[in-house]
Amino acid sequence: MENGEKGETGRKIFGISWNVFLLGIVSFLNDMSSEMINPIVPSYLTNVLKEGQLVSGSVMGAIESMSSLFKVAFGYVSDHFRKRKAFVFAGYALSTLAKGTLAFTRSWWDFLSLRALDRVGKGIRTAPRDALIAESSEKGKSGKSFGFHRMMDTLGAVAGPLAAIAVLELLKDLPKETMYRYVFLLSAVPGLISLLVIVLFVRDRGSEVKKKIKGISALRGRSLQLFLAVVAIGALGRYSYAFTLWKAQELGFTVVQGIAFYALFNLIYALSAYPLGVVSDSFGKKRLITIGFAVAALASLAFAYAKDLPTLMGAFVLYGIYIAIEDTIPRAYMADLAGEHEKGTVIGAYHTVFGVFVFPASVIAGWLWQTRSLELAFLYSTLMNALAFVMMFFVPESD
Repeated sequence: MENGEKGETGRKIFGISWNVFLLGIVSFLNDMSSEMINPIVPSYLTNVLKEGQLVSGSVMGAIESMSSLFKVAFGYVSDHFRKRKAFVFAGYALSTLAKGTLAFTRSWWDFLSLRALDRVGKGIRTAPRDALIAESSEKGKSGKSFGFHRMMDTLGAVAGPLAAIAVLELLKDLPKETMYRYVFLLSAVPGLISLLVIVLFVRDRGSEVKKKIKGISALRGRSLQLFLAVVAIGALGRYSYAFTLWKAQELGFTVVQGIAFYALFNLIYALSAYPLGVVSDSFGKKRLITIGFAVAALASLAFAYAKDLPTLMGAFVLYGIYIAIEDTIPRAYMADLAGEHEKGTVIGAYHTVFGVFVFPASVIAGWLWQTRSLELAFLYSTLMNALAFVMMFFVPESD
């Protein structure tokens, strides 16, 4: 390894490596881009494209599931070539293009096609990026690194809705459809800036990891397989964020007020992710993931029976803590279990299992909402997360 590489690898900021910090900036900008449009998507589907509950719920579920189908494949390929940065850049570039061109959609078919393209971009980048974070972290401090990354990602998710509110207020005299299309176009700006950061500053680390005899993959271990089974059950109870905004609309809150609720959720997520990641390194990642499923069940129960502002706000707070745990700690947990030669593959396997089961979750929730009630959809989620909580006690600490 060259001296310049050694010096850069050892460089730290806020107690984390420079590479992890830069990837946090990239995620902040990209999530700001995504979250400018995400809070208006439910209203865009139902009020502009005039789609019903089942189609809207299915589209949202398909969008969130789509990316995960590619993650294990691109994680594996990045393990093979040891070049994570190219996949990270390609994935973010594809997503930025797809988000900006949403401004020109006219039906749920072309809307879904572009959102699918965005999710393909996420599928390309996620496992290689997470593997790069793991490779850029100190040994035993993966939770801290992933916690910082998720914090920055979610701060972008706070900035995005606030930017959307500002744009909607500035353009409030225009037709609603026109306002939404302007938001879609402007969302590409922070995404383009994030691409410059990747090209100019982010560095690969895969080539610095010595290749070892592969032996038996961690994916064959009983502990990891049982954990992935629990992930599948938990994913079946993880509804799209759109359902929380539809709940707010059902209670009589406006679209702008719904965006404010969404910003609150993301603020709680952002404030929780980093300290939870730090705590997981000493408290135990498996135990914290188990607690996360319990919090998820409580959040769903609160959404089911929310009838007033305090209960709804409490539900969003619990939802933020739950997502902060379950979007942060399993990545670090999988990175710890994986061998150095297969971090992209193992982390990608987690994302793929999660994504495959997230789609039917939103379809089921949409069907329950359309045929019975939104309350029953949240109660279904409560049941699935409670089941995942119980199942976590049967996952061994290690093989």
